[in-house]
Amino acid sequence: MAYNGAICHDELVKSTKQKLGFDKCVDYNEWRAQVKDKFIELFGIDVIKENVCDPEFKIEEEVQMDGYKRIRFSFFSEVGAYVPCYLLVPDNAKGKLPVVITLQGHNQQGFHSSIGNILCHETLDYDTGRGQFAIQAVRTGYIALAIEQRGMGERKAVNTFERRVSLNNGGCYYEAMTALTLGRTLLGERCHDISTAIDMLSHFDCCDLDKIAITGNSGGGTMSYYAACYDERIKVSMPSCAFCDYPGSILKYYHCSCNYVPRAYRYFDMQDLSCLIAPRNLVIVAGKYDTAFRIEGVRRGYETVKKVFEKAGVPDNCKLVETEKGHWWCVDVIWKEMKEITDKLGW
Repeated sequence: MAYNGAICHDELVKSTKQKLGFDKCVDYNEWRAQVKDKFIELFGIDVIKENVCDPEFKIEEEVQMDGYKRIRFSFFSEVGAYVPCYLLVPDNAKGKLPVVITLQGHNQQGFHSSIGNILCHETLDYDTGRGQFAIQAVRTGYIALAIEQRGMGERKAVNTFERRVSLNNGGCYYEAMTALTLGRTLLGERCHDISTAIDMLSHFDCCDLDKIAITGNSGGGTMSYYAACYDERIKVSMPSCAFCDYPGSILKYYHCSCNYVPRAYRYFDMQDLSCLIAPRNLVIVAGKYDTAFRIEGVRRGYETVKKVFEKAGVPDNCKLVETEKGHWWCVDVIWKEMKEITDKLGW
């Protein structure tokens, strides 16, 4: 007889009932509060906050580009966690403008892809205008904030002989496993970094801190969702090629280690966390032929999202947009949807 070592886990995925899964019969506000507390706990954000420090905000560079100014700044989100960012401000900016946080997916260049700074050619998709998320945002009329996520680009762990750090999957394996052992998660650390970056926007008079949106693809899409769950200053969340129920994605197919949160599925599925975004705006972009986040799982998850937003009293504040692509950042779709929703909000 041939044995499959995954059968036990597969059966548990089928039989596990989430303790904090959406239930239309429970008090919504009480349930939401419980989900938020459990989210903070399981993502390790409470542990991360024990290590915060003076951010030591610093502007490192200002460069005039074609039609916009590019400002590089940095800060410490916690002891030893140096976070570099780029802020792209349109030349014709008058008064305060909305800010769109743009998050790249896993690649060796990190946030350099978003600003069109090609350092290598390992990820050809990002070497084109299609991958330059921050430039697309500033060309659309927003201020763009590109943040270097932990485990990517300039923030990869140093690959020494002693540490033998894997550079596969963006190079975050070592950091993800270390975070888990310390009672944290890499997802939680990235949430904290993004939230602290929003704090730093107060240093720029041009940024309207009441008008913040976030978008990204793949790993960047994942953080566009979770960061909005954590920080309520983010008014629009638009994850691309990242949202899916866990059985249709991370519990069924191989994914980078940074996607996993210990014990999470005992309490909630990805769609249940949408209560932490409602009543704000959520636009989910998904490729019909995405093999990493299968459209069937996206649709199943979105059915719960709709019920959550209805329960929150804002049924029109969520939307699913399906593209005719696979795991693909669709430039025209993203910025059309972003413009429509920010116009609706009066931005």
